[in-house]
Amino acid sequence: MPTPEPRRGTPDPTLSEDEFRRRFLNQFQDPAFDPLSDELDRIVAAAWDAYSHSRKSPRTRKAGAGFADPDYDLAVDWIAAQEAIHAAQRRHEDRGGPTRLLLICASSRSEHTCPSEMSKSYRLVTLAREVFEAVPHVTVEVLELSRLASEYGRHIHPCKACFSTAAALCHWPCSCYPNYSLGQTQDWMNEIYPKWVEAHGIMIVTPVNWYQATSPLKLMMDRLVCADGGNPDPTRTHGKDAKKAKDIELAGWDYPKHLAGRMFSVVTHGDAAGVETLRRSLADWLVDMDLIPAGPAAELDRYIGYWQPYATSHEELDRDLAVQEEMRNTARALLEAVTAKRSGTLLTAGQDLRPPRQK
Repeated sequence: MPTPEPRRGTPDPTLSEDEFRRRFLNQFQDPAFDPLSDELDRIVAAAWDAYSHSRKSPRTRKAGAGFADPDYDLAVDWIAAQEAIHAAQRRHEDRGGPTRLLLICASSRSEHTCPSEMSKSYRLVTLAREVFEAVPHVTVEVLELSRLASEYGRHIHPCKACFSTAAALCHWPCSCYPNYSLGQTQDWMNEIYPKWVEAHGIMIVTPVNWYQATSPLKLMMDRLVCADGGNPDPTRTHGKDAKKAKDIELAGWDYPKHLAGRMFSVVTHGDAAGVETLRRSLADWLVDMDLIPAGPAAELDRYIGYWQPYATSHEELDRDLAVQEEMRNTARALLEAVTAKRSGTLLTAGQDLRPPRQK
């Protein structure tokens, strides 16, 4: 079939210079900036110039050997992100290296912001970490997603859904950010991607927020779409050329699974509803990316303080010794599965079968 033209017709979001200036300067409300008004005027003028000329990636260099178009100008940020992923993959494949586990605390709550209290998820993560750290030759990385709310300059910008235009338009790692002209900077994902890549086992611990994953977790999940079929060579599409990407996909795309083979565990908890649904959704997502379930014992959904006041939820967890031990068991199950996988003794039925549908 002929390659369809990209569809267009949504409203233009371009700002006027006055509106851009208002939004840019709105971040400097502290009176401490008042004496710097002349300097801010010069800064906003430079920012407007970058915005009006769409300088998304102002610092680039030639892609060089190993890319489809060695003369294409790639963003230096993206090159650094790719190099970090390659280094992480080498650590993952090092058979003499330690077993690497990634523990993800997906709650946005902590005592360092408005809630003024740590999350139960973090306490459950701590129980798992203690199990892992008691075993020799195991390293544990804790990814605390609450830092999106508590730490200066931490962002996970939303997925722009390049994949839905054409698979090849979604680059691995994501090349949508940083976008300096739009102020979409300090994106955390370029630090998060290598954590997933180097891991042999991944455990996600999350509360239920309105029957769904938490906001930070969902942001990270969406931005991991590039790990599931994403294009590792942006020069093939000359950046974000949608028509080229459609041509490439229709010519035949292999949907590379960049995180395939890692073991996973999922723990969901709540106080009223939704724990089973969210656990299944997360497990389905991970399986779709070709990660391997560590087994039934490594997946847990529980209510802590069922229909009890929020104010006493930590005390409910204190009293629930059974769920604490179940949490430790999920960690033990994941560690057992990862150890078997690394030693070559793990049997996963159907792991070498090629699915007839690649999408």
